Amino acid sequence: MCYIIPLTSQHHAGSIILVRTTLTLDDDVAARLKAAVKKQRRPFKSLVNEALRSGLNAIENPGPTREPFRTAGFDLGPSLVGSLDNIEEVLSRVEGEDHR
Repeated sequence: MCYIIPLTSQHHAGSIILVRTTLTLDDDVAARLKAAVKKQRRPFKSLVNEALRSGLNAIENPGPTREPFRTAGFDLGPSLVGSLDNIEEVLSRVEGEDHR
């Protein structure tokens, strides 16, 4: 629903458009907003609008993209204990038969 209210003040020209809408918030978002209202002592509407503006700015103006972090691999050579597929066998070779 949209309401258009003309301004009658001599110092202002134009109109104010108020938009009312219903949002369904996830529980975690609602809890964070309630905590922010309590902590900052600001109106709920003000915090929701600020959060939406901030989020929309982040979507519209994403930060610079970074190159993925890469590491250079190198060959470690053959395993000193043989196949690592059988852990029981590896432990027996490294710690002896009494490894348990």
